[in-house]
Amino acid sequence: MKKKTMIGLCVMYPSPGVVERIGPDWDWIWIDGQHGQIGSYTDMLAMVRACNFIGKKAFVRVAGHELGPISVALDMAADGVIVPQVETAEDAIRLVRAAKFPPIGERSYGARRSIDLGGRLFVATANAATELICQIESPEAVERAEEIAAVPGVDGLFLGPDDYMLRKGFPMDHPRSLESLGDALEKVYKACQKHGKKGMAVGYGEGIPERCIALGYDYIVGGVDVAFLANASKEASTRFRQLDPR
Repeated sequence: MKKKTMIGLCVMYPSPGVVERIGPDWDWIWIDGQHGQIGSYTDMLAMVRACNFIGKKAFVRVAGHELGPISVALDMAADGVIVPQVETAEDAIRLVRAAKFPPIGERSYGARRSIDLGGRLFVATANAATELICQIESPEAVERAEEIAAVPGVDGLFLGPDDYMLRKGFPMDHPRSLESLGDALEKVYKACQKHGKKGMAVGYGEGIPERCIALGYDYIVGGVDVAFLANASKEASTRFRQLDPR
């Protein structure tokens, strides 16, 4: 039986209220600590707690490869971390050291919230329970996707479409489509499939959601708080202005 694709919400504004209000419509939540406006420990912790409250997986995208932010996100009891711009297997090996406890990695023990929730023995299942997702965001990384997926401790790959398209020479106003992404979606998912890892992708663009689901991607981003807020506001204001065009 084919597994069900999990459809996720990306949240870029530091609002646990957004997670509580519209998060239940989705299967998992992407808390964007790289390009979003979620900069403080307090805001991020509140958003992870909101995900826990509504019973949805919380994936925190950290801003880089440094050990500190990865540890902090996982110590908040996030379900996983998404790490941007992973280019090589060597990058992935360093990230495993940061994200996984011994003997797989070198993550430091002492996560206050995880211990509060699960006791000191949470560490026994933490490596399996938390996911390390490596973002593949360049043509070179796509070509090395199999090497990255093969690294023990990497749990999944996430094709980052915008950076990939920029590096392929597309302007930012070029629509996301199967044509603009070429065969990257397929290459990344096949690498995941070969090595038993999860596949994650952004499901915006002509033909992209359908292709991701057909391939078997595990996680697809289906919407973002920014677009829901902006589009609904624009639609409502336009409708009212049409009532009084003076």
